[in-house]
Amino acid sequence: MFEELLREWDGEAVAVRYDAPTGTWMFVCVHSTRLGPAAGGTRMNVYPAPADALRDGLLLSGAMTRKNAVAGLPLGGGKAVLAVPELPTGDRRRELFLRYADLVTALGGTYRTAADMNTSARDMDVLAERSPYVFGRSVEAGGSGSSAPGTAIGVFHGIRASLRHVFGSPELEGRTVLVQGVGAVGRDLVQHLHDANARLILTDIEASRAEEAVAATGAEVVAPEDAISTECDVFSPCATGGVLGAGTIPKLRCRIVAGAANNQLATPEDAERLTEAGILYAPDYVVNAGGIIHLASLELLGEDRAKLDERLRGIGDTLTELFAMAEREGISTGAAAERLAEVRLAAA
Repeated sequence: MFEELLREWDGEAVAVRYDAPTGTWMFVCVHSTRLGPAAGGTRMNVYPAPADALRDGLLLSGAMTRKNAVAGLPLGGGKAVLAVPELPTGDRRRELFLRYADLVTALGGTYRTAADMNTSARDMDVLAERSPYVFGRSVEAGGSGSSAPGTAIGVFHGIRASLRHVFGSPELEGRTVLVQGVGAVGRDLVQHLHDANARLILTDIEASRAEEAVAATGAEVVAPEDAISTECDVFSPCATGGVLGAGTIPKLRCRIVAGAANNQLATPEDAERLTEAGILYAPDYVVNAGGIIHLASLELLGEDRAKLDERLRGIGDTLTELFAMAEREGISTGAAAERLAEVRLAAA
């Protein structure tokens, strides 16, 4: 199965290691180093089979190449996936991350990592004990902390740009936004939307997280299975990917899709389906680039917070450019984003 996945992949290299003490498969997928060292988060999750984890890493690493290119960062694209039998804690977790750090270090700077699903700034602190190729350490350890707030701010600017394109105004007052998933990024995004007077609808597979967000904002809650078909102006997927496909797009009752989740489309063709349905799609790797922008700006480029804020606002400007390109050339916004990424990669 590994062989089939790798034959179909257009990236540069994959490093694989099996961690016997924890039963963990480690996959580091380096998709492109054309613009700089490959950069992307380390995702830890329980998968049905190791091949499913590898597939996740291959797809996500390609998205990181496009994300970093469109964001104008001097970074290539990569992703790491730790396929665990169960999420580890305590000393067992620490020892796993130290061994994983040795794998990252062995790549000699080809890949630089950060936190992602089920990993944190504290895990990056552990990695940094053995590897210099780490973004997003805790502030106490000399890093810039979690990139989730940057991701949320970028999505907020992307939603405003999308509203401006569809309704002629970026204002959120009187607009309904359904946020699917109120974890680290979704929770911050909900607060920004609340502060902008949006009407909020929330859903999460963990009821306690949704209840906490409701207590802070007075939002409405819908069941996870009803989220896709709930009427709203903006549907904002901020949980797992693959939620938009041939079976779900016809059920959408929104004008805009703009969220923080990676790989929101089940297939690339789903961007066309959204266009045909009259729904404006903010390509995921464009609108959710705030996290890597946060890390690169503060830790790689040595910029200050004012410059970081300028870069995050630029996500809205990039989307405005993509929306105009898509209309002008009669293509989907997904195709427009791919075209912009290709232009910037070719320029390298």
